Amino acid sequence: MSTHTPLTAKQVMQNWVSSVIVKYNFCPFARKEVEQNTIHYQVSKATSHDDAVMDMLEECAALDSYPERETTLLMFEDGFCDFADFLDLVDLANAMLAVQGYEGRYQIANFHPDYVFADSDDNDAANYTNRAPYPTLHLIREQSMAEAIESYDDPESIPENNIRLARRKGEAFWQLLLMKCHK
Repeated sequence: MSTHTPLTAKQVMQNWVSSVIVKYNFCPFARKEVEQNTIHYQVSKATSHDDAVMDMLEECAALDSYPERETTLLMFEDGFCDFADFLDLVDLANAMLAVQGYEGRYQIANFHPDYVFADSDDNDAANYTNRAPYPTLHLIREQSMAEAIESYDDPESIPENNIRLARRKGEAFWQLLLMKCHK
């Protein structure tokens, strides 16, 4: 009988970045960061908005202190399972970036297991471009993003290409892929 040790949230998210984001080129800038090991994965145990925002601000300070970190994925292993509650967190986190003087230095992208774009149906496969195994705030250095976009031929096409690919593969394909990230 084999015993299977469950993966940590960090391992699950690393699997997601490699097997979804990089493999399907949802972010054409991610491969370089994976290869250079410059993505910091931080698991937060926060379940309240205040604690989560404090963790996010600590990660901004860590990005300031560790310039070799290109980006941080702050994952909420136990909190913010409800997508509407998570969106409230995203709004608060963005407001706190400005209040704490991080606006213009960092921006937040966000991912959630139940992500649904505002103008989308729950079952639209396009939602999987922003679905991740855990609710996640992705802290991005604005300067690096500006440089990456400047060096990319057609950055405006990225979301459209992702949506087209997601819909072509279909919802069942992405559901299975997300489940496999946990193994």
